[in-house]
Amino acid sequence: MTLLLAGDIGGTKTILRLATVQSASTGATLRLQTLHEKRYISAEFVDLVPMVREFLAETTTKLGTLAMPANACFAIAGPVINNTSILTNLSWTLEADRLRAELDIPNVSLINDFEAIGYGVLGLEDDDLETLQTGALQPQAPIAIIGAGTGLGQGFLIRQGVQYVVYPSEGGHADFAPHSELEFQLTKYLLDKLGISRISAERVVSGQGIVSIYQFLRDRQAAKESPDVAQKIRQWEGEAGKTEKSVDPGAVIGIAAAAGDRLSEQALQLFAAAYGAEAGNLALKLLPFGGLYIAGGVAVKNLSLLQSGCFLHAFLEKGRMKPLLERVPVHVILNPQVGLIGAAVCAAQQA
Repeated sequence: MTLLLAGDIGGTKTILRLATVQSASTGATLRLQTLHEKRYISAEFVDLVPMVREFLAETTTKLGTLAMPANACFAIAGPVINNTSILTNLSWTLEADRLRAELDIPNVSLINDFEAIGYGVLGLEDDDLETLQTGALQPQAPIAIIGAGTGLGQGFLIRQGVQYVVYPSEGGHADFAPHSELEFQLTKYLLDKLGISRISAERVVSGQGIVSIYQFLRDRQAAKESPDVAQKIRQWEGEAGKTEKSVDPGAVIGIAAAAGDRLSEQALQLFAAAYGAEAGNLALKLLPFGGLYIAGGVAVKNLSLLQSGCFLHAFLEKGRMKPLLERVPVHVILNPQVGLIGAAVCAAQQA
């Protein structure tokens, strides 16, 4: 039995998991069995090594047998270059070779957190997904991932032999493509407001994009603004430049929309349409008949909106290419630990 160590490392918290491969097949799904998992406050440790040592010692006691993983993979919220990462919010510099030597683990790899989501889709169960479009699954075909959050992550998986390999992308920085008069007006609004020469997709399709859309609709008086929402949004606007904000404007807009606030509803509907259109653009470029997976907390928090049809309508609105996109399975990832699952899958593929 091969033991796998997976980690999801962030500036605030780190989650470690020891697992085994329960079953594998030539299909996309890789089933894992968790033996032990624990959450740590990252800042309480000077480095990842003492944290892992503490975790493995505790796991050994719990299982009654020596916990010595053969493979480890750590997903990191930040850039990973040549298996090395300098964490922005921690005084940690992680190098796979050093971790391999100090932890005595034969195989160690570091991957970006969005890359981990890509591997994570290979370990998800049916209950971890909300299917927006069943499509016509082709098991050997590419898989696409898109996720709106702080930015707009995009990536894809290509099958190589019996395994999939994840490839990152900077597609979120491609140009935003307005396809209605209202979206053209939004683009002009953002160009003028930000004083820039182009608008990327993630300026609109992201958590910040929701706020920008709300401000656009508010300023053009698309609907009456709720005094309560107005107070909170202006409080957030007044904190521009501050590292710590007292208000989460995206959450404010989402809660208000769920309560029936018309302006907030319009903002989220425009966001969902832009999200769907960008997902459709990605699907046209990759033809991911292995599935297109929507990741990130923004999608989960606004799941009912994505289920309402405006996302899928925009996804399919590609003229004569609509029948082609109707064949793409489209899923929303519900499991918030998909990155940790992905780290475990990546570790399993090292075996």
